[in-house]
Amino acid sequence: MPDLSPTARALLTLEAIQNNPGITAQRLGDRLGVTERAARRYVAILREADVPIDSVSGPHGGYQVGRGLRLPPLMLTAAEAMGLAMAVVEGHPGAADPADLVGAALAKIMRVLPRRVAEPVRTLRDTSAPRRDAAAGRDTAAGRAPGPVRRELVSDLLAACSGARRIRMGYQISGTEREMEVDPWSVVLRHSRWYLLAWSHTRDAFRVFRVDRITAVAQTAHTFTPPADLDALRTLEDHLSGTWTHLVDVVVDAPPAEVSRWIPRSLGKLDADGPDRSRLRATTDNPQWYARQLAALPMPFQVVGGPEIRAAVMELGERLARSAAR
Repeated sequence: MPDLSPTARALLTLEAIQNNPGITAQRLGDRLGVTERAARRYVAILREADVPIDSVSGPHGGYQVGRGLRLPPLMLTAAEAMGLAMAVVEGHPGAADPADLVGAALAKIMRVLPRRVAEPVRTLRDTSAPRRDAAAGRDTAAGRAPGPVRRELVSDLLAACSGARRIRMGYQISGTEREMEVDPWSVVLRHSRWYLLAWSHTRDAFRVFRVDRITAVAQTAHTFTPPADLDALRTLEDHLSGTWTHLVDVVVDAPPAEVSRWIPRSLGKLDADGPDRSRLRATTDNPQWYARQLAALPMPFQVVGGPEIRAAVMELGERLARSAAR
């Protein structure tokens, strides 16, 4: 470690002891790439700074962090920071809210991260924090669980989005891998699934890609200008509500402002149909699930299109009627 200051070396020593309780001076020196004597000197620097480093004697003894340490300095790699941010936004709706305890903690972590690490994490948090709504956490895709997503791949996508760099990527479609060139606009988390919003030069059209189906990412020399004032989450919801198999067309006896409190954007497109009615148009892969969402409406509605959703609503109504007649 010839180019590091004594302070930096001491912090690396602290990290090594934290990650390896009971580590000996010899092993500590090997891990740091220094002599055993130098490793002991870095431990002494930590103790001079009132960092409680205990020594345990005996054949299994070594160094460990003692009680009384408030919070050691955070030393995260880019991959670790991205993994932490992904875990937070996947599991907590308030990740982007500074008034939320988890959101505030994530903000503190980002403030002490190097800019090159913090920027993609901030982008991920701001565009992908899941919203609390009636459909959050429910599977609108008929029970198909998302595949695993590689943290480093998400980091590469975010870097390309931030730098407005066109990418060449491998993408799995029906078991076949295809190569595509796209302008990546945004990475978004919705309903436990990660998506890439992009302009496809292969299709010459806007496309939404599932990140768990992306196999490889490589930046090209081409740059692009992203859409101005892009609302990534709203764009994704509008896209998803119209890409499933079965048509949904419903008239609701209430204005859109009232219906929207019960029907989130992810369930379909809501428009005014006269002064006191709304028209809901959408698609779904699970008509039975969608019928249950409609049944939760406190106002009258009528299914005017989509034989599958009409049959599902009739089946649900008959089942409820039978239950009431018993």
